[in-house]
Amino acid sequence: MAINTINLASKMTGDLDKAVVQKAMTGFFADNALRAKFVGAATVLVPSMEFSGLGSYDRDEGFTRGAITVTNESYTLSMDRARSFQLDAQDCDEIGVTGLAGQVMGEFVSTQVVPELDAYCLSKLATLAVTNSQTVTGTPASQAYKMFTEAVSKVQGAVGYDEELVAFVNPTMWTAFQTTDELSRQITVSDFAKGGLNTRVKSINDTVILPVSDSRMKSKYTFYDGTTSGQTAGGFAAAEDAKSIGLLVLPKRAASLVKKTETVRIFDPERNLNADAWKFDYRLYYDLFIRQSMEGGVYAYVY
Repeated sequence: MAINTINLASKMTGDLDKAVVQKAMTGFFADNALRAKFVGAATVLVPSMEFSGLGSYDRDEGFTRGAITVTNESYTLSMDRARSFQLDAQDCDEIGVTGLAGQVMGEFVSTQVVPELDAYCLSKLATLAVTNSQTVTGTPASQAYKMFTEAVSKVQGAVGYDEELVAFVNPTMWTAFQTTDELSRQITVSDFAKGGLNTRVKSINDTVILPVSDSRMKSKYTFYDGTTSGQTAGGFAAAEDAKSIGLLVLPKRAASLVKKTETVRIFDPERNLNADAWKFDYRLYYDLFIRQSMEGGVYAYVY
């Protein structure tokens, strides 16, 4: 493969990786660095430490000896997703492979990769909250203020009051926020760091509010494999028994988005044996891991 093609692949991979983090509503989870070590293709080892508590100081014996226990928690990446595309050589000659490939793959990331990433991450967080009975109830139209403050209070009670909190809301809950006097008067604009960029977001009492489209706020999804009958279109869809996620509140650093790879392989027409076309292979291997120490700080309203 020509060196300029290799450079194009490297540059495109880097640009698309940034786009995934910056465009996805859950992309900031990639900023939560894990001291992780990959073992093989799918397993991540994450170290955790436990300490003995303080003991009384003895003026004769001195310090009370304690213990530090270091263990490696293993996690398995479950989302290995990929697609292959071809662009006719004549189309690329007219526009230029760099321009056309960048447009096509950039649009693919925005319209297909980012929504799926959000859907997977948010459904996993909501499932944890429901499984652990960490939920709030109510009617958004008349009880949005109560539901929001209750969720925030329970998260803070679990993880403390010095954590930066984020709240994902679906359109129904976001509309209720804007039409509820107690909440609408408190909505302000603040800075929010994501993927190396500072963005302007809405917040309420220092809790960042992130409105998310309804299609990404379901409790359960089917992720199509692209080959099985009925799944050849690829992508994802809400499961038949899925519920809507109206509100999801958690610390910003409660979860980490781990991407083993986001790769674009490029084959020029001379090396593509199937067609006179440029071939682009895209692969994203990822998962969302929730910190054990903060599992109790994820609250949801699911209906």
